[in-house]
Amino acid sequence: MWHLVLLLVYSTGLIALGLWIGRRVRGSGDFFVAGRSLGPGLIFATVLAANIGAGSTVGATGVGFDDGVSAWWWNGSAGIGALLLALWIGPRIWRLAREHNFYTAGDFLEHRYGREVRGIAAALIWLGTLSILAGQLIGVSAIFETVIGVPRWVGAVLGGVVMVTYFVAGGLLSSAWVNLVQLVVIVAGFSIAAPLVLANAGGWEAIVSSPAAPERFTDPWFSRGMGSGWTFLALLVPAFITSPGLLQKAYGASSERAVRVGIGLSAVVLMLFALLPMVLGMAARVRHPDLASPNLALPAILVSDLPLGLGALALAAVFSAEVSSADAVLFMLSTSMSQDLYKRFLNPAATDLQLLRVARATAIVGGLLGIGLATVLPTVVAALGIFYSLLGVTLFFPIVAGLHSSRAGSGAALASIAAGVGTVALVGVTTGGAGFGYWTPNVLGLIAAAAAFALGSLLPRKGESAVV
Repeated sequence: MWHLVLLLVYSTGLIALGLWIGRRVRGSGDFFVAGRSLGPGLIFATVLAANIGAGSTVGATGVGFDDGVSAWWWNGSAGIGALLLALWIGPRIWRLAREHNFYTAGDFLEHRYGREVRGIAAALIWLGTLSILAGQLIGVSAIFETVIGVPRWVGAVLGGVVMVTYFVAGGLLSSAWVNLVQLVVIVAGFSIAAPLVLANAGGWEAIVSSPAAPERFTDPWFSRGMGSGWTFLALLVPAFITSPGLLQKAYGASSERAVRVGIGLSAVVLMLFALLPMVLGMAARVRHPDLASPNLALPAILVSDLPLGLGALALAAVFSAEVSSADAVLFMLSTSMSQDLYKRFLNPAATDLQLLRVARATAIVGGLLGIGLATVLPTVVAALGIFYSLLGVTLFFPIVAGLHSSRAGSGAALASIAAGVGTVALVGVTTGGAGFGYWTPNVLGLIAAAAAFALGSLLPRKGESAVV
């Protein structure tokens, strides 16, 4: 019960901070890009907190529980993608965002290819984003299910209320400051919990030699079906280079240096952090081999294997991780709907106040839909896999190639999106999501998207803006 009380007190504090910061929001510029005022420290905190979510904690620990050392690749691949964003794509697109007053990734797509590409990409990403929001809420639900034994939907509602409330108050501005607090709790909780849990399990040698450990528990490429290192590299690196949520956080930076330093440091820390859920999952396999679901590995070991105070801190860290990523997802949902769809296609004459109201209303509706979807999807990794597959095949080539070449036009972008999404859907349905060995639906989708973009680049241009 004390675990629950401490989580509720902590949640109340996050809401209060978000509401207090939200008083500074005066318009859509503050809500969408924090007035382009975030320095390296806040960029570091809000990007890292967004990247350490349900997949990075509950999901990665579940992979560690099943597959061992190869679980590093979940967070490690995301860190590699974020590092490429910091050093390659981020600074370039930040300059364009400042010059043309971009608020969303859709703003860039329209500037580069036209309104059709913006609309199609925004609709696809909006639908896919609901699955990643559900993934974060599944992670939150696992905490409450373990602590007090409530059904999944109750935990999803509790987590949803917290993140919707403080995000609606202030958008990116309030999220950045709340994320800073959450990040301190995340790093402290996991840094303390992992060594203690490892010691309680008898140390590294005891874990890898345990009868409960699979034969290839220390093989970095081993997988029993949740995803190998190659799978995670193909799934997460392209997605984290062109994630609309991360690009919009980059837009909020005060300078190009803030993009490079803030996002770059967050990538390095994320790759180091990847070791912690890996160790926790492997220890859970030894200490609790009969868990009903890998989703329960992390909360189970934190509640059962740590003293009350440290267990509560670690659970607060996990809760922070899920909620901080969930608010980043709400950020994508609300800004994409309001800026990319509502203002561009439904009400081009919308005032700044109307845009802000639609963004906040969309966040509430998106939160409700995410809660509902969280009760249907089976695991965190399954939920996030849907989003990252869709994100990579939809945006990677139009954004990356569009930033570096003026040759390709809207035909190339539309062909790439259609081929990528169509291939992922076809292979996923016909193989039950398994693909053909290493040729997963996502890998084949990326290949199809690349080929279609290259062929589409040969089509005549229709007057889209070139980016040089």
